[in-house]
Amino acid sequence: MKKILLLAAVCTTFTACHQDEEAFDATGTFEATETTVSAQQGGTLLNFALEEGDNLASGQQVGLIDTTQIWLKIRQAEATKAVYESQKPNREKQIAATRQQLEKAKTEEQRYRELVADGAAPSKMLDDAASQVLLLQRQLDAQVSLLTTNTNALNRQIEATDVQIASLKDLLRKCHVSSPLAGTVLEKYAECGEYVTAGKPLFKMGDISQMYLRAYITSAQLQNVGVGQSVKVFADYGGGRRQPYEGTVSWISSRSEFTPKTILTDDERADLVYAVKVAVRNDGGIKIGMYGQVKF
Repeated sequence: MKKILLLAAVCTTFTACHQDEEAFDATGTFEATETTVSAQQGGTLLNFALEEGDNLASGQQVGLIDTTQIWLKIRQAEATKAVYESQKPNREKQIAATRQQLEKAKTEEQRYRELVADGAAPSKMLDDAASQVLLLQRQLDAQVSLLTTNTNALNRQIEATDVQIASLKDLLRKCHVSSPLAGTVLEKYAECGEYVTAGKPLFKMGDISQMYLRAYITSAQLQNVGVGQSVKVFADYGGGRRQPYEGTVSWISSRSEFTPKTILTDDERADLVYAVKVAVRNDGGIKIGMYGQVKF
């Protein structure tokens, strides 16, 4: 009788183990889309109001790097622009006198033209009047050309100053540390009051509402798996506790690789496998790095 009970227990254990092995086709770990946010400007970190675990909205400002020197350079550039603006000549006022003289000379030329036509004045007087008109016209053209050249030069200097101001304002904007996307702060690398350089990582964040199980499948399994396919995913909490989730195959590697030593596949003898990613909507129970299984 004891032998029969022992045999039944062994069979039950074997059946349970076999069912557990068949409960999934591949295993892997959960990961999220992570983004490391770095300082875009150097300076003292005057404000850095975030902690690990904080949920941030896209575009939310979380820190400020000292902007004093950049702001002073903007003020200086704006003052330089004002000087250039004040130096721009008033063309109409500066050529008004010459234009008036030209109009008077043209009137005199016309009067002498009529007198010469009537024989009341020698032609030399008409020639002198015409020469005076030509001289004043050339003087007016020279003045207009010089004023236009000076104005264009000043306009180019003003444009260069505008570009400088825009560049400085862009640097000023980069002193404001903001979240590039909505997500959760995973790691914090700096503290308020610390001097940071451009490119120094400040914090890492990720969208943990959408997790991905990265698993590996064999060539035999590959033909039965496709992008967009709905699958069953299990989050492994250890101790035999698993939480099921609905998942969708979002990516399949186009290149095979040797089986990672930490990965179990349906075919233990497979040397080459393909990585797949399964998207899972996270209810808060899945953590980055947690083990999971997938059933196709």
